[in-house]
Amino acid sequence: MTATEIAAAPLAPHPDRLFPADPATTAVARTVYEAVRDAPIISPHGHVDASMIAADEPFPDPAALLITPDHYVLRLLHANGVPLEALGRDRDHMPSGRSIWGQLAAHWDDFLGTPVRSWFETELHDVFGLTEAPSAANADAQYDQLAAALQEPAFRPRALFDAFGIEVLATTDGPADDLAAHARLAADPGFTGRVLPTFRADAVFDPSRSDWRLVVASIGEAAGIDTGTHDGLLAALRARRRYFIEHGATATDTGVLDAGSTPLPAADRERIHADALRGEVSAADAVAYRHDMLFRWAEMSVDDGLVMQLHPGVIRNHHTPTLERFGPDTGHDLPAVGAFTEPLRPLLEAFGTAPGFHLVLFTVDETVFSREIGPLAGFYPAVYAGAPWWFIDTPAAIGRYRAAVTDSASFTKTSGFIDDTRAYCSIPARHDMARRADAAYLASLVVTHQISEEDAVRTAHRIVSDIPRATFKL
Repeated sequence: MTATEIAAAPLAPHPDRLFPADPATTAVARTVYEAVRDAPIISPHGHVDASMIAADEPFPDPAALLITPDHYVLRLLHANGVPLEALGRDRDHMPSGRSIWGQLAAHWDDFLGTPVRSWFETELHDVFGLTEAPSAANADAQYDQLAAALQEPAFRPRALFDAFGIEVLATTDGPADDLAAHARLAADPGFTGRVLPTFRADAVFDPSRSDWRLVVASIGEAAGIDTGTHDGLLAALRARRRYFIEHGATATDTGVLDAGSTPLPAADRERIHADALRGEVSAADAVAYRHDMLFRWAEMSVDDGLVMQLHPGVIRNHHTPTLERFGPDTGHDLPAVGAFTEPLRPLLEAFGTAPGFHLVLFTVDETVFSREIGPLAGFYPAVYAGAPWWFIDTPAAIGRYRAAVTDSASFTKTSGFIDDTRAYCSIPARHDMARRADAAYLASLVVTHQISEEDAVRTAHRIVSDIPRATFKL
């Protein structure tokens, strides 16, 4: 039997997906989920480009929207033998969108059992109205259907923003960004959503990076402040943070290899900064500089009120040949062992009880939820337990996170769901998955008589609304 003779599998996500199998618990989970299913989406951390929403132009093709920007998808296709040049990540070899879609369709079953498959099923069915699972047999027909839909006004970025029920969407922006797209959206009376910038300045933390001097200079140029000294860099960063606040920012985001935060004396900071500008910084000094910068970053947040998100513990660009050919964010960032309690002690000694300071801790090593992040959030007013992120933003991991963190920190000292996505149309699917997983966890507490059903519904509302608003000062 040929592929074209095989009947296409139906694409119909089950209404009770991710709920427990026990009928009594399922009934409670259904009630809790229905109470928040259509609640507005608060997305305080993501990577959608604000200029895409500001321009509001039709998306170029289905693959550019759904596949190429999504490193979750890229890495699994690559792992199953699809080269990145076949997925639109090689500027010298740009396949058609139809060809890229065909790769996903041919490898659809390679995603079975993964959260990526769950997100895709939800967005393809709920957003685009597909009723058959992708396959080699229907790839061309589905591509044509999706491409036609993207030409309709209802599928332009701003229309989808409204259709998805997004109330707040935070982007991730470089320290020298002029934020023109954010200003355009804020000034447009026809756009009622909130698209907020997030200040991300990872490169300035690590003077051993090849782009450190370039980024430091660009920050100085944007701020109009000489960054030839460390004090000058700190002044420029403070100025740029104020600029972001003026454009609606409520948070920073920082990805570093570890959470070390030991401060340095001013003389040592200046010496290492000068060495780095000459390209002569030692490995040990680079680490010491990075740890001091994390301490200074918290110090700035205490002063200006920006929420400090911290994402340590990821080994970036693990495969050098892939980085050199295809660049970053192509699927080969990998988890490292996490640690917070001792590395953050200097920072928390100084700022952990500072009024108004919010430090949201994220990890890709879920063993630290119960051992470190939960207990830290359960004592320090400043600390919040960030949601499962990246490698662990899965239904099962969300349940484990709730069980690990709630004992120590309750629901209040958490972040709300973080979709962390570049794939625009996956936003509602990812939030729906989180709402279902949280409904399942809350239902388990109800049927074991730990909380009432009314408590569960009220807590579900808080998780999707009150908690992210409070944590991220929205």
